[in-house]
Amino acid sequence: MDDIIRSIELQELELVWTHFTNTDALELGAVLMRLARDRDLPVTIDITRGEQQLFHAAMAGTAAHNDVWIARKTRTVREFGESSYLVGLRAKAEGHPFEDRPWIDSLRFAGHGGGFPITVVGVGVVGTVTVSGLAQADDHALAVEAIGVMLARG
Repeated sequence: MDDIIRSIELQELELVWTHFTNTDALELGAVLMRLARDRDLPVTIDITRGEQQLFHAAMAGTAAHNDVWIARKTRTVREFGESSYLVGLRAKAEGHPFEDRPWIDSLRFAGHGGGFPITVVGVGVVGTVTVSGLAQADDHALAVEAIGVMLARG
């Protein structure tokens, strides 16, 4: 588990934007939709900047419950400034499930993979990209892959 935690910490250090606009959000959403469509993945995708939802799409095979997971993972990223997967894995490594902590409302937060911070150089975390519908490691990996594609484009 320590190796996975270090890997995610490295992803968060490397996957940093120089800017993040509404257009960037739409393009990131399009990349995620293409990946999901090409792989026939039943995922819901959500992208925010601050409190504003800039992109939201649900692929075939998803349900309204995926939106509940999106909201919980997004709140976790906003609260902790780190990916929801990293927050959950750190808690698990400490021997306490994230949702069992007394100060965590498990109806509002989720320490499960899929929520990733959108970080801008010199600014910090400005938004989130969140995926729901797969196993948590796969939700996380899809979000990371799409961000990597976008950042490679420049």
